[in-house]
Amino acid sequence: MKQTLDDRAAQDTRTAAQAAERLARVRIVLIHTTHPGNIGAAARAMKVMGLSQLHLVAPEATFPSADATALASGAADLLHTAKVHDDLEGALEGCRLVMGTSARLRSLSMPQMDVRRAAVESLAETVGEESGDVAILFGREAWGLTNEEIQRCHQLVHIETNPDFGSLNLAQAVQVVSYELRMAALDDTSIERAPLDWAPVDAVQMERFYEHLEQTLLDIRFLNPDQPKRLMMRLRRLFNRARPDQNEMNILRGILAAAQREAKGDPGDHR
Repeated sequence: MKQTLDDRAAQDTRTAAQAAERLARVRIVLIHTTHPGNIGAAARAMKVMGLSQLHLVAPEATFPSADATALASGAADLLHTAKVHDDLEGALEGCRLVMGTSARLRSLSMPQMDVRRAAVESLAETVGEESGDVAILFGREAWGLTNEEIQRCHQLVHIETNPDFGSLNLAQAVQVVSYELRMAALDDTSIERAPLDWAPVDAVQMERFYEHLEQTLLDIRFLNPDQPKRLMMRLRRLFNRARPDQNEMNILRGILAAAQREAKGDPGDHR
């Protein structure tokens, strides 16, 4: 019996260590947070569940803040190590997968999943040799993420709430997501999807590609400059599903560059 208990304790220790490694690869990204107290409360929610990467994009109030520290209630270390960015680009650098929390419906639907499944999918990205960081975006307290920010996401995450009253405080939303991430990290069997056998480029490279793609489509007169958004949204969905690696991205960018040369009457270097 003692041996069995010792084995169980050792297994629990290994599971906890593995969960900590996975959770350390998840970034909680708060965008244009209005109230510094919400940053502190979000940090507390994260630390309770074992998350440590807090990224802030252009918080509207001064940070660091005494209000944030007061609401952190023991999680001030997360505030001290939090990374503050001027824009979303910096917060997503190095992230292979970007999830966005959103409750609003839009005319062009994006892939959306409930928070439990999103936690499993997110942590699957942290397993294996080709693993990478995952970012989960939380928008402004009053109205969430902008359409442009949502377009930076591979998936939208929905927290199921009472249909008659679905308003969650920012820190409460972070708490729910953090809890589901922890439960998924502690349950090896929940992460069923095999890790990717290739390394997708990060979110920053994808955004540079989308900018290049849009400009090329304008140059070859395929994209209507007066109504570019809907087509680009659909193309983002297409390439976000594909998630190209570095070699594939080089090929795609090369094709775009060649198309631009042809559009300008410069044949360039044919290979």
